[in-house]
Amino acid sequence: MKKNLINSKFFAAVFILSVFGLVSCGGGGAGTGKGDSAATASAGGDNNTLIGAGSSFDNPLFSKMFSEYNKSTGLKVNYQSVGSGAGISQLTSKTVDFGASDAPMNSKQDSAVSAPVLHIPVTAGAVALSYNLPEVKDTLKLSPAVLADIFLGKITKWNDPKIQELNKGVKLPATNIVVAHRSDGSGTTNIFTTYLSKVSEEWNKKVGKGSSVNWPVGLGGKGTEGVAGMVKQTPGAIGYIELAYAIQNNMAYAKIQNKAGNFVLPTIASVTAAANINIPPDSKISLTNTDAADGYPISGFSWVLIYKDQKYGDRSPERAAKLVNLISWMVHDGQQYSGPLTYAPLSPAAVAVADTILKSATYDGKPILQ
Repeated sequence: MKKNLINSKFFAAVFILSVFGLVSCGGGGAGTGKGDSAATASAGGDNNTLIGAGSSFDNPLFSKMFSEYNKSTGLKVNYQSVGSGAGISQLTSKTVDFGASDAPMNSKQDSAVSAPVLHIPVTAGAVALSYNLPEVKDTLKLSPAVLADIFLGKITKWNDPKIQELNKGVKLPATNIVVAHRSDGSGTTNIFTTYLSKVSEEWNKKVGKGSSVNWPVGLGGKGTEGVAGMVKQTPGAIGYIELAYAIQNNMAYAKIQNKAGNFVLPTIASVTAAANINIPPDSKISLTNTDAADGYPISGFSWVLIYKDQKYGDRSPERAAKLVNLISWMVHDGQQYSGPLTYAPLSPAAVAVADTILKSATYDGKPILQ
């Protein structure tokens, strides 16, 4: 639990590979395979190994969850941290048992699948704005307007008066700002750009929101790992990454001003506050730019995605049951691993919605969970 996936040598390697567009991120759970070869295996094969792909945002938590589930059940989960967009694509092509995404499927993705897909919330987390300024010991404060201007390329130096005004008494360097962003389709990108679209009219008009956007400035890295690697290796860099990666690698990250005007650090408590809302029956909701006075404004749910009816291809009833039981465990017992890895455990309301959605999963039209 304490040591999870990532170290500085790994980041350096990811950085070099991502710049040249050669990296294919592989996540680790119990029974993790290697790259796309595992993901392209038939999802109807070995019933003691389930295959998943998607969100790198979820990867630290999933790695721990799947390892613990393997210890108690013997079931292996081969999860590939390839990004939400790739996970949805692999679910669409039915080469995986489940996808994982930090953004609900959009209308284009919905139209591409051959049957209804369920979205089961499994965790909530924060997108942290991590920066590399070794000479700055204070935690930086960033407002929505300043953050949008940085990612629009309008603020290019760390000692810009607009940043300095928010951080009085802090000696900011004249270092150039290097923006790091995702190069792949990403639910993390969707959370971040949805937030920017809500707080900046200019961003909304020029760039907009989505899992993949045309970035005005910056360098692209594949996966949260790739962006974090660039920030860690590049003086003056700033990028949006999953909070667990920032904490595990001792990376600095900013306090973000929320709608109430408070500067809030991403924490379990501040994400939980942001998620203290009514959740619709399909669970598809954004937590960004929360009204909660103590809520972190760049928070989001993450979902496991499965086909509503599990009888397709050569899938067996046994395989379908193992998949649904795994997800049910993640929603319940698996939540104990969220806090230590800086994810917010699901609220009782989110668990109730997840249970209802899971009970709608069928095999040949018959409920899987009794």
